[in-house]
Amino acid sequence: MPLLLALETSTTVCSIALFKDQQLLGASELQIEKSHSSHITVMVSQLVENCGATLKELSAVAVSGGPGSYTGLRIGSSTAKGLCYSLDIPLLEVSTLYGLAAQVVAATPNPERYLFCPMLDARRMEVYTCLLDSELQEVSPIEPVVLDEQFCKDKLKAHPIIFFGSGAQKFKNLLTDAAHALFIDGVLPSAKIIGQLALKKYEQEAFEDVAYYEPFYLKDVYITSAGKSTK
Repeated sequence: MPLLLALETSTTVCSIALFKDQQLLGASELQIEKSHSSHITVMVSQLVENCGATLKELSAVAVSGGPGSYTGLRIGSSTAKGLCYSLDIPLLEVSTLYGLAAQVVAATPNPERYLFCPMLDARRMEVYTCLLDSELQEVSPIEPVVLDEQFCKDKLKAHPIIFFGSGAQKFKNLLTDAAHALFIDGVLPSAKIIGQLALKKYEQEAFEDVAYYEPFYLKDVYITSAGKSTK
């Protein structure tokens, strides 16, 4: 039975979870902004120890691969790759947006009646988003979107859509006709869901190349240094 560690650091939430086969052994979470780099390694070691296991027993590490915060994704991927390198175990990636959607699909009666639109806040009126069906198949691809009242207008006429995530409120404020739009508050990224989805990938041996893996940043990153801006 695989012992799988899952990491979710794509937003202000720093979340980890440990699974043995399909059983959740334990989880730990912080919602303190800019806490990831100083806490994640301690959280991992404490969780594994508290669950009566050791790092050497891990079968794989799963990481939320984005989109999301550049810094958060970098910290999560660096931690996951470091563990995989040192323990010689596989790396698994799960989309952050798919992880959000899986939570809502599981909590929705008759989910096949709806489309699901996770939204991560990307500042101002922009969000990272996609449109998924109840089987987490893409109806619209993952992309950055500058929201206006025309977003998803045609699809909303044909199908009820559930919106959720840190960027959903911005779209709710723009809508003048929300007849087919449903909004759910409080849906946060969770390593518990990342682990559940990653276990399926583990069974399929859908592993990432540890040496070349990079998170899905989605947009170019701009770094400012010494008064200059570079891409």
